[in-house]
Amino acid sequence: MAFTLLERIEKANDIKNLEREELPELAEEIRSFLIEKISRTGGHLASNLGVVELTIALHRILTFPEDKLIWDVGHQSYTHKILTGRKAGFDQLRKYGGMSGFPKRKESSCDAFDTGHSSTSISAGLGYVQARDLLGENYTVVSVIGDGALTGGMAYEAMNNAAQLKTNFIIVLNDNNMSISENVGGISTYLSNIRTAESYTDLKLGVENTLKQIPVYGDKLIKGLRSTKQGLKQFLVPGMFFEEMGLTYLGPVDGHNIGQVARILKDAKRVNGAVLVHVITKKGKGYGPAERMPSRFHGAEPFEPETGLPCARKKKAAYTDVFSTVMCKMGAREPKLVAVTAAMPDGTGLKRFRNMYRDRFFDVGIAEGHAVTFAAGLAAGGMKPVVAVYSSFLQRAYDQIIHDVCIQNLPVVFAVDRAGLVGSDGETHQGIFDLSYLSGLPNMCVMAPKNKWELADMLKYAIRYNGPIALRYPRGEAYDGLQEFRAPVVYGKSERLYDECGLALVAVGSMVKTALQVREMLKEVGYSCTIVNARFVKPLDEAMLDDLAKDHTLVVTMEENVKNGGFGEKVLEYYNETGADLQVLQVALPDDYIEHGNVEVLKQEACIDAESVFKRIVAQYQA
Repeated sequence: MAFTLLERIEKANDIKNLEREELPELAEEIRSFLIEKISRTGGHLASNLGVVELTIALHRILTFPEDKLIWDVGHQSYTHKILTGRKAGFDQLRKYGGMSGFPKRKESSCDAFDTGHSSTSISAGLGYVQARDLLGENYTVVSVIGDGALTGGMAYEAMNNAAQLKTNFIIVLNDNNMSISENVGGISTYLSNIRTAESYTDLKLGVENTLKQIPVYGDKLIKGLRSTKQGLKQFLVPGMFFEEMGLTYLGPVDGHNIGQVARILKDAKRVNGAVLVHVITKKGKGYGPAERMPSRFHGAEPFEPETGLPCARKKKAAYTDVFSTVMCKMGAREPKLVAVTAAMPDGTGLKRFRNMYRDRFFDVGIAEGHAVTFAAGLAAGGMKPVVAVYSSFLQRAYDQIIHDVCIQNLPVVFAVDRAGLVGSDGETHQGIFDLSYLSGLPNMCVMAPKNKWELADMLKYAIRYNGPIALRYPRGEAYDGLQEFRAPVVYGKSERLYDECGLALVAVGSMVKTALQVREMLKEVGYSCTIVNARFVKPLDEAMLDDLAKDHTLVVTMEENVKNGGFGEKVLEYYNETGADLQVLQVALPDDYIEHGNVEVLKQEACIDAESVFKRIVAQYQA
């Protein structure tokens, strides 16, 4: 397809030079461009296809970078990037050194706020508004939040605060009935009722048609009803939820009608206060496979654009698949087992459990803090909850883990998926802090499996464990090596895989595979090498560490976690306290935020790949 209109978009605000009649064609060109590019690189497709017209309308009424547009989560910002002159970056989308799949302030001055997690945009936008007013500046602030993100409590805290405003702040509610999976809960039902309120729509049209028949004054009466806070919708639908919170509510409006969206946004700019514009869109709009299967095209791998089928060959079972299988089997054996997820039944592997044990499955929406305390209540009530969550999202519930689970020593299992480097989603999604933030908590037990069989054994152990316990495992294909090593899981006990002397590699979880590769390299140049699968990060296997100190002069700790507060620091601290006569070399991720890119490339850059570890060990010996 020839992108004739897109060729005229070279920088921010170029869209204002297009004629209004050209905008629908521009929208189609953008959709074709996104499908073409993302089919090659992978990325967030369905969410971006759903906001093409909305983004065009926003760019028609806003001026960049002066005005501030904040995207909640940010995985729907691709059209915004195109319209701000970044379409050339799509060939390297989410690749190391290439363009991020999320808004990034360091990438463009048109990105007002870095995002990646949900329910933050209204808080950030409100901060911008208060800063603008305090500094006497004059620009428009718009926060775009999805209906899925409205299941997060932080959004309501921000709206409650925003209700006090006396100056303009626009909140666009992008309502597509989806987060990653289909939305659940009261707010979803409420918004659904607004979407389908035919009685309201019919009555509204009837009133407008009647008023239009009044000579001279009819149009003025309609305009007056629309412009007041207690306008037509509020008159006909008393007690509107957002109005009751103190926000002016406008809508709902068809989010795929550029003219309608632009008009309502212009109206919103005139409101002296916080105003919520309710825009209804369709996730995956304009591409059949994404419309039919929006969850599959949320974060898509490269695919055939004609069919939507993945390009890649079928992969081996992932760690998430292993978790899913064991949960279903344990559900039959343990009648008190329940599963909790925060809007991620597919991503965390709980979809099968939900289908088999619907009354023991709970999707609480995008509300990780609530998920953890809800699980604590389930545990206190006699159930055995497993909270399945991505590592980077569990960070959002840190207080609840401490206050509601660990202090009470409740038997809650945390199945921490996507632990370690996750790749293309970048800083906001890398699961590189969980060993640090979990292992410092009293009463918490922390485990990591070396392969798929150990994940299965550890999950069974965790479900029968009587206290808080976290099981962390990486994204992607489950390692199926070392199947001959399958010792029973015993509390706080590691597993010695190869027993020699002089040098010991003590590896955590995914790094056991790397340790095997390092050992082969070391053996080739004449070094003997012990390998220990740590298994438990907390508690430390102190007996194993004491044993290593007897006939080893160098212990190398290996973990896919930041160095600060991680496993290696705990080992070093233990040896310092006991006065052991040996050296400790810590292999860990740097204390930094790691950008997007292929995981293997990121490991090389962070020097935790086998070749880098081998070179560090040899250098240590030669020093």
